[in-house]
Formats: sequence, C-alpha cells, structure tokens
Amino acid sequence: MKIRVELTEEAVNLADSHLAENVVGTTSRSYCFHIAMATINEVDILVSWNFKHIVNVKIIRGYNAINMKLDYKTIDIRSPKEIIYNED
Repeated sequence: MKIRVELTEEAVNLADSHLAENVVGTTSRSYCFHIAMATINEVDILVSWNFKHIVNVKIIRGYNAINMKLDYKTIDIRSPKEIIYNED
C-alpha cells in the first residue's frame, strides 16, 4: 500500500523545533522535514542509510526528545541492514 505524504505547516513547525533545539544543524533542515513527516504520519519505522543526520543514536534521541516534549509519538529509525531479513 502506498501513501503519499505532503510537507504540511505542522511538519515544518515540528522540523523547525528540531532545529531550534539543535538536534542537527540548520543545513540539515531537509532531513528534519523527513523526520517530521514520518512522525506526524505515525510511520512504523523510518529506514535510512544516512548515518550522519538520521540513523545516529544521539540524533534519534534528540528527535524523539522533541517529539515527546511536543506530545508526538517517538519514531523508530533504523538502517536497511536492521530491516532486511535473510533466511540463510
């Protein structure tokens, strides 16, 4: 099932909250948009290869701290290697 999500004002506000709290630097605003849209749309897991700005335990904790502070659910962020199931 495909669901298309849009960048809403709510997502922009949440992303800007992540930036205001210095979870990542201002040059990483587009990554904050991804996190905010996934948070607002309550995705089960966000999967990314971006270990610098997204799949990083310190950064994930930062995103989730702001999410909880603003009464959003926390988001589960993983690398593809953690998701791929290999039967071998």
